[in-house]
Amino acid sequence: MTHPRVDDDFDLRARAELSLAYDIGEAPAALYRHTPWLARRWVRACCVLTFVAGTLVGGVLAVRPPELVRSAIEHEYYERTLRGSFMDSAKLLAQLGLETSRPLPGYPQLMRPCDIEGKLAYHLTTFFEKGGIVTVFAFDQPVGLKESEGWWNDVYWQVVTGRDGRPLILVSEKKKALSVAYRVFSKPPA
Repeated sequence: MTHPRVDDDFDLRARAELSLAYDIGEAPAALYRHTPWLARRWVRACCVLTFVAGTLVGGVLAVRPPELVRSAIEHEYYERTLRGSFMDSAKLLAQLGLETSRPLPGYPQLMRPCDIEGKLAYHLTTFFEKGGIVTVFAFDQPVGLKESEGWWNDVYWQVVTGRDGRPLILVSEKKKALSVAYRVFSKPPA
């Protein structure tokens, strides 16, 4: 059994004053609680989601290699199983910045000229006994690549300055193979 609610004097007085203070109808806006738009739950959730999405996109773009390197990686993927010598080794050695009287480094698997992003590139895929298979790209025309390295599309890549001062792109499935190729193809420290 519920007891009827008994109002005390304060409740009766407050109710009477409020009924006389405002017109009948809608209460004034000042009586409603004002919630700042940033305190609303959906606004905060949208801000957090935007921050997380921006961080992920920024992270992906930060590790993304330059366009020419991505094209070289894609080119290497499609020619990974090719074998053969489609050009003179002396010309390839000259393009790589190595002495033309010496043999090609490692055990060459593929030597050929290619077209990457409309630029003539010299493609050498070679095997290093203490590292693995590495693909090296040297460009006929000057290209604007800075020394950098990373991992993209399931392969490791590295841009090195060749012995003649031009950039070379190294691509391999094994990071150890890149370190061996770096010692062979890069410009020795002064």
